[in-house]
Amino acid sequence: MENIVLEGTGRTPYVSFDAQAGKLELSGRSIPENSITFYKPLFDWVDNYVQSPKDNTTVIFNLEYFNTSSSKCILDLLRKLETLKDTNNATEIKWYFDEGDEDMEESGNDFKSLINLDIELVMK
Repeated sequence: MENIVLEGTGRTPYVSFDAQAGKLELSGRSIPENSITFYKPLFDWVDNYVQSPKDNTTVIFNLEYFNTSSSKCILDLLRKLETLKDTNNATEIKWYFDEGDEDMEESGNDFKSLINLDIELVMK
């Protein structure tokens, strides 16, 4: 399975999805012109990954800002990862936010309440 590495821009996040390491990371800003077009390859990758995941999967969200359409895509990505809960594989999800950034902290809590996976909120 091919890894995905996308350099971040002012509008799109840095993405590193590494199947061999079982590590998925999104960092930076997510305000692409078309969120669905940007996230579609990531959805496809996760669909393939959950078919034969590593024993331990770590997902890191280190976003400084995202728009409403990206929020929906992030939720869809998390829902795809929920299928790992049905396996014996450990899944660790970390949601990083800056100290004092109540919006990002609240977003992490919102996602936490919407999916059946534990999300660890980590203040930077």
